[in-house]
Amino acid sequence: MSESTTPASPVVLEAWFDLQCPDCFKALDDVRALRAAYGDRLDVQLRHFPLPKHKHAYAAAQAAEEAFAQGRGWPYTEALLARTAELADRGEPVLIEVAAELGLDAEEFDTALIDGRHLLTVDADEAEGKAIKVTGTPTYVIGGERIDGGQSQAGLRERVTEIAERLLGA
Repeated sequence: MSESTTPASPVVLEAWFDLQCPDCFKALDDVRALRAAYGDRLDVQLRHFPLPKHKHAYAAAQAAEEAFAQGRGWPYTEALLARTAELADRGEPVLIEVAAELGLDAEEFDTALIDGRHLLTVDADEAEGKAIKVTGTPTYVIGGERIDGGQSQAGLRERVTEIAERLLGA
């Protein structure tokens, strides 16, 4: 098969999020717009970077991993980010409630948070994030370029689009 007839691999966009971060909730508009623009050509991957200032973010990251294990990772992530203030106020019960509202196995979420089955995934993401100098959320990595939205969201979508266009040869 020649190079030109081989379907191109999608471009990977790593979205480094803290699931208790209001700025990450705002960033979902950018993620949705990028998905709409590129469809299957852009593979948006959630990466976890729970910030110490958000005391429920680490548990939220584990819960999101359980949602991915149950096949509804992004819907869960979006629903949870819509409730960052409630998560801050009420803590882990919100993680279970969101799972139940989405028709996921809420008991399995509770068990996963107790048995820590997703700790290694979250810890590995956090360590990798530190290694590539993620300091705030949201931060994106596309084509090896880190785009830090932890300070300002202004122009993030445009910068990601510019890099995606270049990588996709669009």
